[in-house]
Amino acid sequence: MRHSASAALPAPAERHVARTRRGDWNTIRTLLPYLWEYRGRVFAAMTCLVVAKVANVGVPVLLKEIVDALDRTTAALVVPLALLVAYGALRLATTLFTELREFLFAKVTQRAVRNIAVEVFRHLHALSLRFHLQRQTGGLTRDVERGQRGISTLVSFTLFSILPTLVEIALVSGILVARYDWTFMAITAGALLIYIAFTVLVTEWRTHFRRTMNELDSKANTRAIDSLLNYETVKYFGNEEWEARRYDESLQRYEKAAVKSQTSLSALNIGQSAIIAIAVTLIMWRATVGVVNGTMTLGDLVLVNAFMIQLYIPLNFLGVIYREIKQALADMERLFGLIEENAEIKDKPGAPELEMRGAEVRFAHVDFSYEANRQILFNVSFAIAPGRTVAVVGPSGSGKTTLARLLYRFYDVGSGGIAIDGQDLRDVTQASLRAAIGIVPQDTVLFNDTIEYNIAYG
Repeated sequence: MRHSASAALPAPAERHVARTRRGDWNTIRTLLPYLWEYRGRVFAAMTCLVVAKVANVGVPVLLKEIVDALDRTTAALVVPLALLVAYGALRLATTLFTELREFLFAKVTQRAVRNIAVEVFRHLHALSLRFHLQRQTGGLTRDVERGQRGISTLVSFTLFSILPTLVEIALVSGILVARYDWTFMAITAGALLIYIAFTVLVTEWRTHFRRTMNELDSKANTRAIDSLLNYETVKYFGNEEWEARRYDESLQRYEKAAVKSQTSLSALNIGQSAIIAIAVTLIMWRATVGVVNGTMTLGDLVLVNAFMIQLYIPLNFLGVIYREIKQALADMERLFGLIEENAEIKDKPGAPELEMRGAEVRFAHVDFSYEANRQILFNVSFAIAPGRTVAVVGPSGSGKTTLARLLYRFYDVGSGGIAIDGQDLRDVTQASLRAAIGIVPQDTVLFNDTIEYNIAYG
C-alpha cells in the first residue's frame, strides 16, 4: 500500500462551474416542473392578473368620459355620479385583484424555492467524497444562497412585472387602434421596439460583468471561510496579515468588476430614459394638434396622456426588471449545475439491502487510486473473520484511511472487490451498508448545536 488518502487529495477545483453554462432557457425549463405542481394556483393568479389590468386600463377611459361630460354648460347642473362611482370601483378592483394575485402565488414561489433547496441539499449529500474533498465550502454555500434568491426574483419579476406589462401593452394598443389614427400606434409601437431592442442588447453585453462578479464573490468568500476555519493554523504561523492581504486581493478584483457593472448600468438607464422621453413628447404633440384641429376632445388628450404614463412608467422598470431577471438566471446557473452534478457512487437499480450473517469482511485483489497517475492500493487481499479484532498499522501515507473509505463505499475500487458475508458492496444499498457499520472518527467532530444533539447524533 502506498500513499494515504490525505496525501492524495486532488488539487482544488471547481469542476461544477464548467458545467453551469447551461443557457437561460435550459434554466427556465428546469424550474418549470416545480411551478407546475401548483398549476391551479398559477392559473387563478393569472386570471386575477388579467382582471386587474383590464380594470387598470379602464380607469383612463372612464376619466376621459368624466372630463368630456364636465363641459361649461352642464358641469354646474349635472355631476356624472355613475361615472365617478365606476371610476372608484375600477381603482379598487385594480388593487384588489393585484393583491389577490400576490396572495395566490406566494405559496407557489416559496414552495418552489423550498423544494429546490431541499433537493440540492440531498443531492450534495449523495455526491461522492471525491466531490466534497474538491469543493470550496464558502463558494458552494454562496452559490446555493444566490441561486435560491434568484428563483424568487425570476418568478416574482416575470409573473408580477413583465407579464402584467405585456397584458397592459396589448390592451392599450387595442384601444389606440380602435379610437385614434394610426400615428399614435406607430409612435407607441416604434418606441416599444426600440426600447426593448436597446435594453436586450445592452443587458446581454452587461451579463458577463455579473457572472464575473459572482465568481469573484464566491472566491473571496471561499478565502474568508477557509481562513476562519483554519484559525489556529493562521495564528500558529503568524499569517494574519497574509490572509488579510489575500482576502483584499479578491475584494479588489470584485470591486473592479462591480464598478464596470455600475458604469454600464448608468449608460443603459440614460439610453432608456431618452427613448421614453422622445416617445412621450411625440405622442403629446400629436394629441395636442388633434385637440387644436377639433378632431380630439380634452378627454382624449387626458386619455392618451394617462395611457402613456401607464405604459412607460412600468416600461421604464421593465428595463430594470430584465436586468434583474438576467442576473437571477446567472445566479441560478450554478444552483441547477449542482443538481446536475453526477453522483459518482450510485446504488444499482433494485439493489437489495445488506444481509448480516456474521459480518465477515473480505478484500479481494483490490487496486485503487484517487488519481489515474497516483495509485494508492496494489492488489490488496485480506479477510477479517467474524468476532475478530484486527488492527491495520503502518506509516502515514500507507493507505489506512483509504481502506476505511472503501469499506464505507465512499469510493468504488478500481479493480477487485470488497464483500461482507459474501455480498459485494457494489450490489447492496449504501444506506444498509453504512447502517451496519459502527465508527469512532479519528477527528473530533462537533456540529454547531446543543451538547445533547451531538451526543445523540450517532
